[in-house]
Amino acid sequence: MTTPWGEPALTRFPEDPRDRLRAWDASDEYLLRHLAEERVPLDGTVVVVGDRWGALVTALAAHRPVQITDSHLAQEATRANLARAGVEPGTVRLLTTQDPPPERIDVLLVRVPKSLALLEDQLLRLAPAVHAGTVVVGTGMVKEIHTSTLTLFERILGPTRTSLAEKKARLIFCAPNPALERPGNPWPHVYTLPDGIGPAAGGTVVNHAGVFCADRLDIGTRFFLHHLPEARGRRVVDLGCGNGVVGTSVALADPDAEVLFVDESFQAVASAEATYKANGVSGHAEFRVGDGLAGVPSGSVDLVLNNPPFHSHQATTDATAWRMFTGARRALRPGGELWVIGNRHLGYHVKLRKLFGNSRLVASDPKFVVLKAVKR
Repeated sequence: MTTPWGEPALTRFPEDPRDRLRAWDASDEYLLRHLAEERVPLDGTVVVVGDRWGALVTALAAHRPVQITDSHLAQEATRANLARAGVEPGTVRLLTTQDPPPERIDVLLVRVPKSLALLEDQLLRLAPAVHAGTVVVGTGMVKEIHTSTLTLFERILGPTRTSLAEKKARLIFCAPNPALERPGNPWPHVYTLPDGIGPAAGGTVVNHAGVFCADRLDIGTRFFLHHLPEARGRRVVDLGCGNGVVGTSVALADPDAEVLFVDESFQAVASAEATYKANGVSGHAEFRVGDGLAGVPSGSVDLVLNNPPFHSHQATTDATAWRMFTGARRALRPGGELWVIGNRHLGYHVKLRKLFGNSRLVASDPKFVVLKAVKR
């Protein structure tokens, strides 16, 4: 990536030489070019929110920025890109969306996330640290910035305007108004599960901002809950756990089961833990932020339950599903099972047969299929 501060070599995480998707886009370049051309002072506390793969903080490393991200993969990509650029460890402070933000922010750079809820939550959490002299610049592709995006900046921080579009990217300029009366933060959101879905019926869900289906049970998970296997005291993984409804349902049905909740989103794992605790489950559970089942010992798991995502930001890809399936096969004991729910058109049965040598249809409806693969 060519920037006013050099040309860092950047990759996504995990690094894959076959991956043609870049670790930056035109909106990152536009923001960095603006900072240089306008000579924005970067000698105070610079905070970068939502940096997708560390492109922004790597370019600005000399100014010792703080990165705030919801993504474990983005954080690991940032570490790798900083190391590749020769940046000393500790130069860039890496925080998650669950960590307390800096007490004072002099420059706030926001890579607009896909989730409007996550943007709302983060702006509300950061607003107390913003002062009248803070430079606030947002960036995103034109298709990512909507009237609702600008309304959030204006409602939470102050008067907001946008730039002209360049290479289908746009900047957001916000003039902070410390006297602005801000709304309270509505996150996390809590709701009650419907009846007729098994052990979790009538239970409580806690959803932090940015986690899928914040105010209701999605139809795919509802269908999955009707067809979950018995845990029978085994070690179970809720892989890509989201708000943890699936793993919590397993634990409610069998308190002897050991359930591991895993997601690459810090917000999701916090939601899963809060959901589990809110339902008073008496079993044993572990909550882990990570890249799928990386770090889980081989042959240590009996059952993996998975609803894999098929988007990476704006890109449609099956790379995440393939990594999840591969990691599940490695982590499962012989005879262990991977249960997957997905949209019919995604054709996960083909991947499972290629990887496991088998795939059985457990249940289906016009939109979803539940598939089972057994490690031989």
